[in-house]
Amino acid sequence: MKKSIFVLAAAVGLFATSCQNFKKGDGGLEYKIVKDEAAVKAADGDHLFVDMVVKSDRNDSLIQSTYDLGLPQYVNVVPDTIPGNYKGSYSSMFKYLGEGDSAVFRLNLDTMAAKSGQPKLPFADKYLTFTIKVRKHFKKAELPDSIAHVELEKYYKELIANLEKAEAGKIEKYVKDNKLEPKKTASDLQYVITEEGKGAKPVIGDTVRVNYVGKLTHGKVFDTSLKEVGEKAGLASNPMKTFEPIKFALGVDPVIPAWTEALQLLNKGSKATLIIPSKSAYGSNGQPQAQIPPYAPLVFEIELVDVIKGTAPKADSTATPVPVN
Repeated sequence: MKKSIFVLAAAVGLFATSCQNFKKGDGGLEYKIVKDEAAVKAADGDHLFVDMVVKSDRNDSLIQSTYDLGLPQYVNVVPDTIPGNYKGSYSSMFKYLGEGDSAVFRLNLDTMAAKSGQPKLPFADKYLTFTIKVRKHFKKAELPDSIAHVELEKYYKELIANLEKAEAGKIEKYVKDNKLEPKKTASDLQYVITEEGKGAKPVIGDTVRVNYVGKLTHGKVFDTSLKEVGEKAGLASNPMKTFEPIKFALGVDPVIPAWTEALQLLNKGSKATLIIPSKSAYGSNGQPQAQIPPYAPLVFEIELVDVIKGTAPKADSTATPVPVN
């Protein structure tokens, strides 16, 4: 079990225990203050960085967690009078909090639809629950607009730098926790062949078909070709998502560099675990659509299903990597 999962579980458990008696706020917003440390609460125009877990009341489904990314959510607190906003809206939650504070909020979706004029969210019945802890509070009164972007960018870069420093430790911990003895290539790709195939190894230009499960080192699955795994991870709710082996020309069609390298090490029919440093995946940018943070090492469980010999031209090795699927 990974440390970040323990942290998330503890946070959610604490909030759940504290949520039995909600108070009523403006506009029907329900709230429960868990920790009240800040002398100054957020006001219109302030900037916050918060750790946040969002859950739906439909089967207690997890919608979003900043703990999965390792990065806080940025929030610009805006007036209730802005079109689409109202007392008791999403933005108004943050006015109950300052730096170091934490709380649980329940947002009524019927009220939100009626007052914002937007359609009701399809993935919840009546409520969304937000568990929030304020990590950093920038006050508009102390931070004029002329320099706000400089200070916010500086803080964000510090967060990214911390992720970069933590990458090697995440890889080391994953290998140790899973008792792996991987082989390592010159690019720092680490891999373990869990089942040896008997077919030919693909070369550049061959077309391959691959089953895969992609996850972060703390276990969060961000993509897969396996329907059962995708349903469990909540990926099946995406109507554009298909569950089938990915098919591409090796070294021609754009995938992350580690895949091109790793597949050439495997025989057809092989299964393997890949531990991939961010420099061979999505690097300093991450992949926001897949909720992959910057400097995130990735773990892929792959199966080389088929190899179709081909003569496609070699791709430009400097091409920007794109999502696997």
